[in-house]
Amino acid sequence: MYSLTDYDYNLPEELIAQAPVDQRDLSRLLFLDREKGRVEHHIFQDLYDFLLPSDILVINNTEVIPGRLFGRKETGGKLEVLILDYSKGIINNNEYKCLIKASKQLKPKKKIFFDEGVKAEVVAFNDGVYTIKFMVENDFDEILDRIGNVPLPPYIRRSNNDPGDSESYQTVYASQKGAIAAPTAGLHFTEPLIEKIKSKGINIVPVTLHVGYGTFLPVRATDIRDHSIHSEWYSISKESAEIINHARSCGGRIIAVGTTSVRTLENAADDKGNISECSGNCELFIYPGYRFKVINGLVTNFHLPKSTLLMLVSALAGRENILNAYKEAVINLYRFYSYGDAMFIA
Repeated sequence: MYSLTDYDYNLPEELIAQAPVDQRDLSRLLFLDREKGRVEHHIFQDLYDFLLPSDILVINNTEVIPGRLFGRKETGGKLEVLILDYSKGIINNNEYKCLIKASKQLKPKKKIFFDEGVKAEVVAFNDGVYTIKFMVENDFDEILDRIGNVPLPPYIRRSNNDPGDSESYQTVYASQKGAIAAPTAGLHFTEPLIEKIKSKGINIVPVTLHVGYGTFLPVRATDIRDHSIHSEWYSISKESAEIINHARSCGGRIIAVGTTSVRTLENAADDKGNISECSGNCELFIYPGYRFKVINGLVTNFHLPKSTLLMLVSALAGRENILNAYKEAVINLYRFYSYGDAMFIA
């Protein structure tokens, strides 16, 4: 249960979705009964039928920033910059932690040039991560919107972003800027589906966790308990905490939309599962053996082999149940990963 190889599975490369479906809520939905291991096949709109009026649906309202920038060095050589800590950089006067793809390492004080006359300077380089100071006079948000690109996951293999990615790789309820990857389970929701769910009496409650690049980093430890998970900033409002606590006290189910919502709630909860208004860094690594304190169900996408996210869903539903469900999804040609289909585990 703790060996990395226990979380491997065979996935044909052609099932890795390279583009979204035409209509978000017409993606497929695999239902997994985590008690019985039973699997059913649906479309995402059918989620409405699985939800009860007493349920609370918890969403992650983080917004993906266009933090992928193409620039050039003083010598004219091309490079690519990925901003890692958008929210902290704003506070630090446009000084950001970044990854840079370039022909060779850049030294401190080296200049980088972008479109529209935007310039930056390398401040430091530590453990593969650069600190870069953007020298801008105008609002950096507006500049990013003009010259930045959506940082699609590495397994989406396209030479260029599709212009539609800025909309399709963003949840319809995104409102808090800071993520460099989308909370992909939320990509299936449309505004009409959300309104329909609300009309059933179901509360949809936001939390925020800014998804970082670490979500794509592989687990290298052969014993998963030796792995250290990446840190991501999260926040839960007083109102969201009160709604969740009240529902739990009345016996309502807490259904998380996405593994980021799960980690946010479980990280914030006390030993009895109660949540208070809070914010900070989340480094919670959930794997089999973990005792869930808050959530009762999960809407999620299909995850990478040997990933921490696959371990999290295995902790919730059982490793064998998950691997059997994934095998069923492969046989039935479900679409995998960020632009892929969804699961509902309950």
